[in-house]
Amino acid sequence: MKKILKSFCALAFLSGLLIIPGLALADDSPLTALKQVTQNSYSQATNQLTLAATLGTIVQVVLSLLGIVFIILIIYAGIVWMTAEGDEAKVGKAQKILRNSIIGLLITLSSWAIYLLVETAFPK
Repeated sequence: MKKILKSFCALAFLSGLLIIPGLALADDSPLTALKQVTQNSYSQATNQLTLAATLGTIVQVVLSLLGIVFIILIIYAGIVWMTAEGDEAKVGKAQKILRNSIIGLLITLSSWAIYLLVETAFPK
């Protein structure tokens, strides 16, 4: 039990180290991200909304959300595995969730890389 508690505390500490810098760089306006998305959707040359810019923004948002979902699933699988207490069914469930989450994360990262390749090949 102490080993699990130590692992959980270490995971919480490392998660905090990853989250705190992002909070320090946070903007004071809650709508800043929305403003940035709408500003990037406009073409600089004509100052009109372009289909390519809008679709690019949508793809970026969807891929970001999918990445977050898969990371949450990986953390959930780790928690299920740590709390299995030797139960093979729970360990098998955790391994299945972890395997599928990693595959999904790899697919998401691959699609993001393809998107970046297409975006740089065909600039706005």
